[in-house]
Amino acid sequence: MHQAILFTLALLTFSTTASAQQIHRLAFANAKEMHNYFKVNVGAPIISGHRGTKEAGMPENSIAAMEHVLKHTQAIFEVDPRLTKDSVAVMHHDARLDRTTTGSGLLREHLFADLKDIRLKDAAGHTTNDAINTLDDMIAWAKGKTILNLDKKDLPLAMTAAILAKYQAYAWVWVTVHNVDEARFFLESHPEQFISMHIKSKEALADFVAADLPIDRMIVYIGSEFQESNTAVHRFFTQKGVMCMISTAPTYDKLTDTADRAKHYRAVFDDGASILESDLPIEVSKALVD
Repeated sequence: MHQAILFTLALLTFSTTASAQQIHRLAFANAKEMHNYFKVNVGAPIISGHRGTKEAGMPENSIAAMEHVLKHTQAIFEVDPRLTKDSVAVMHHDARLDRTTTGSGLLREHLFADLKDIRLKDAAGHTTNDAINTLDDMIAWAKGKTILNLDKKDLPLAMTAAILAKYQAYAWVWVTVHNVDEARFFLESHPEQFISMHIKSKEALADFVAADLPIDRMIVYIGSEFQESNTAVHRFFTQKGVMCMISTAPTYDKLTDTADRAKHYRAVFDDGASILESDLPIEVSKALVD
């Protein structure tokens, strides 16, 4: 059995929902417990569902997609909050509605009430029964089940911080940051806020080191595959116990052969990543125990 994936067998926990459906949960009593779990050689290797999943006809950025994944494997999820015209935070990746919903036009030009009859589409363009979820609903749903990693779209940093403060969601919601200024804002906004920071090159690493920011509340996204440009980044952070994440959504997920994808998923962990983010998290989990 592939040694990097023994976490799937050893650490998965199960609980029963009201519908009697068993799911895999990742839950923490408090933010400190969560922070301690997501460290190299402490927390197990982690699967992250990119926008939830696009498997099994599930619509991206939906509670339904995440629930489906958790029926099969423990996972965390990268998701995308955006604002409606009346400043309601809803879960949608694109600026436009057309690709992933039955609506059209810019999301930012629609009132929240305008979205009530819109339905989400799956990756093949088929209409589902699922409506667009609000960020509030998703945060409430995720508590005690998983970790949400909020990517940066058009929500002002202060609004995101205020929403997290409202729910005191520091034990189960992260924020993605793309530069040291965004990182500084969140790390200083609340002592328990956890971040997922993009640092993909030696130059970006130098900027981070120069900023002298705390390093005990973060994971680092280093790119879509291991390469020469991010080797120093990976070495620097893993030596300090900080988990590094590879996203295979733009790379290995697009390979046409299932066995070939599985080989690359296993290699990501063998090469030293602690977190693998994928559009196909269920497939990744299966690849790791084959």
